Amino acid sequence: MKSYTYGFIGLGLIGASIAKSIRRVYKDCTIIGYNRSEGARTLALSDGTIDVATDKIDENFSKCDYIFLCTPVEYNCEYLKQLKNIIKDDCIITDVGSTKESIHKMVSSEGLEKNFIGGHPMAGSEKTGYENSSDRLVENAFFAITPTKDSPREKIDEYKQLVTDIGAIPVILSCEEHDFCVAGISHLPHIIASQLVNLVHDNDIPSQTMHQLAAGGFKDITRIASSSSNMWEQICMTNTSNIVTLLDKYIGLLSKTKYELEQKNGKYIYDMFTDSREYRDTFEERGHGPIQKTFRLYTDIIDETGAIARISTILALNKINIKNIGITHNREFQEGVLAIEFESQNDMDMAKDTLIKFGFTVHNPR
Repeated sequence: MKSYTYGFIGLGLIGASIAKSIRRVYKDCTIIGYNRSEGARTLALSDGTIDVATDKIDENFSKCDYIFLCTPVEYNCEYLKQLKNIIKDDCIITDVGSTKESIHKMVSSEGLEKNFIGGHPMAGSEKTGYENSSDRLVENAFFAITPTKDSPREKIDEYKQLVTDIGAIPVILSCEEHDFCVAGISHLPHIIASQLVNLVHDNDIPSQTMHQLAAGGFKDITRIASSSSNMWEQICMTNTSNIVTLLDKYIGLLSKTKYELEQKNGKYIYDMFTDSREYRDTFEERGHGPIQKTFRLYTDIIDETGAIARISTILALNKINIKNIGITHNREFQEGVLAIEFESQNDMDMAKDTLIKFGFTVHNPR
């Protein structure tokens, strides 16, 4: 596997980061890269990420053992058609899209089920392009794997090993399970956050006091509303049915809550907050309510023994108290591998300056 030939269709943030990760762990492999713009191809060649650059889908890809589709969904579907008559019999085509059912349907219609295993690395950044890619971007991030009914068992195991080798955490799901799950934990929350922001925008008082006060907890819980409009339009258009199903359920919960508020049913409201708090507290070791201001930053670290201890020691020696620290496995829309939480803004600011001084790359949440 280490000497395989890998093809990449698209050398943006995710495609280039995976290519760099593969280059890091499989030094003897061959990587072929296609990108519409020449700039990314030139950079990838010059820094040694790829061995062959091409501006078209051609016979170069007939040599590939794996081909990663790393462009928007509608383009990926077109590239599938082009690759169909080029790839060798045992080549595996995969993708990195945030939704899976649409690409799986295209794979089925093209008769490529035995040559396809879907993929979704749950890591990313608000920054884009080859210049922002990193060979550590997917490290410690969940990486969904969605086989077809005809994906060879040995190829699924091999792909799972590849994901593990580049430092990610493989999670095998059906494409239907994947799209339903991400609709609940990612897609619907983005819609809710956006509409909460719009609610404040449309109902603020003339003095704009809502806008002024939103700099605290409200900004924290609506951070994801700052994501790319183009990307989220595409996600919503390719996972519509799952989002609508869960949106209906959410509207039902809001309607029920509205009714119980009108009835002054304090027990229902109390139980609602209790149940949600108890379940959320199983996600991470924190117990505050959702509107409380948090002081958190993210930093990139190399996955090696003692990495977290080194950061903890640096901060402790500078008398900076850490409230909570942990690896972020699902960071598709948040930069940084390690999340560090502090008691105050001052502690967070001091930590940021200190870590930068010691050569760490630090990201503030949006």
